[in-house]
Amino acid sequence: MVVQTLRSTAAATIAYVVALRLSSEPAPLTAPLTALLVVQVTLYATITTGIRRVNSVVVGVMIAIGFSALVGLTWWSLGLIILVALTVGHFVRVSEFVAEVAISAMLVLGVTRVANTAWDRVLETLIGAGVGLAFNLLFAPPVWVETAGESIEDLARRMRRLLLHIGEELGGHTPVERAAARLHEARRLDQDIAQVDAALRQAEDSLRLNPRVKEGLLYRVVLRTGLDTLEICMVVLRVLARTLTDLAKKRTDEPLFPSDVATALEDLFVHLAAAVESFAVLVTTQVSANAEEAETRLASELVKAHASRDVVAHTLLERVQQHPRQWQLQGALLAEIDRILDELDMEQRSMRLMEELDRSAREQRERYPFLHKIQRWLRGDRAERPGAA
Repeated sequence: MVVQTLRSTAAATIAYVVALRLSSEPAPLTAPLTALLVVQVTLYATITTGIRRVNSVVVGVMIAIGFSALVGLTWWSLGLIILVALTVGHFVRVSEFVAEVAISAMLVLGVTRVANTAWDRVLETLIGAGVGLAFNLLFAPPVWVETAGESIEDLARRMRRLLLHIGEELGGHTPVERAAARLHEARRLDQDIAQVDAALRQAEDSLRLNPRVKEGLLYRVVLRTGLDTLEICMVVLRVLARTLTDLAKKRTDEPLFPSDVATALEDLFVHLAAAVESFAVLVTTQVSANAEEAETRLASELVKAHASRDVVAHTLLERVQQHPRQWQLQGALLAEIDRILDELDMEQRSMRLMEELDRSAREQRERYPFLHKIQRWLRGDRAERPGAA
């Protein structure tokens, strides 16, 4: 936060100094204002914001010049220019700068020398956008991958704690209130995923067009698919907590499970919790040695979890055959555990990574075909021309 504040302040000040020399306005405040808005946290956001900001100002100036030549400034022309500017702003896709189209049009329309003021405002906007962009090119903004990784790992640790707590409470009598409290905890975790997703989006933007990053696409795909997997596991965990709450409502005067089933389930939840945490470490680790260690631990915990799952399934089947009460809830619990294990499966993750990488590369080729041709030419991967020997 401190670094971003200093960067924005410096860029705005430099833009004002440059505008004082180039603009005829005595106080060209549009330039520092534009620089302040353009110097965002990431280089990608800086470029996109700068383009939208310049576009909005130019469109507003053009509208003002047209209105000044036809009607001038009156109360009804002011209302009409605001209506037109806001409408046109949505069509030219300036996003959050739709209001800037109307503001530019009003400011230009309200002065005596419309032409001079209009082009001065465009010049100041270009100066501010140029300084903001140059500032981020010379002083590249930080990469927020580590921050996003910490958010993902924190989410996994909280999921781990919830799984351990659920496993510890299966052996004894579980009041409905306690089971419901675990359900509410799962719901809070599910809602907190939005904050982790916001941190990941910031990290994804910081990787785009950043000269300090060579494998930006790979980092983005690894983190995004990792969070998607944890999100699915979190949804399933919430459903699992709901299943146990419903079971607690049916068994108010007895344990949720017999002692042998509870012991097997607790062991399963321990390995499941460790697998979730190991998965998060794997997808957020960039050093190959640490990644290999996390992958080995994840593989080990998944093997143990599958073995425990088989024990639970066999024991549950025997108990249900003897006492079939609420068999559907016990079967649902086992199905939900299977879904989490399937999502954490390493082979499935590898396939998902490859599919996502292929999809991203294909979208990039379709969106920027000319850039793709240049990249192929630089690699020497040129298709033979028809008729070539």
